[in-house]
Amino acid sequence: MREEYDFANAKKNPYVKKLKKQITINIDSNTIDYFKEQSSESGIPYQTLINLYLTDCASKHRKLNVSWE
Repeated sequence: MREEYDFANAKKNPYVKKLKKQITINIDSNTIDYFKEQSSESGIPYQTLINLYLTDCASKHRKLNVSWE
């Protein structure tokens, strides 16, 4: 292993914008159960499914219609 490395010609990571950030979020049990069921059917981990769904909502600029009765 070298003592020093030259990074003068290094390129920036093109995937840096796609890095994930860990957060804590409270999700209802029935919602988690729903995504776990979808996970068992699709073979995709449930956290990945939740991320895919939220990414789709964000990319399409979906607005939540909430009405309190």
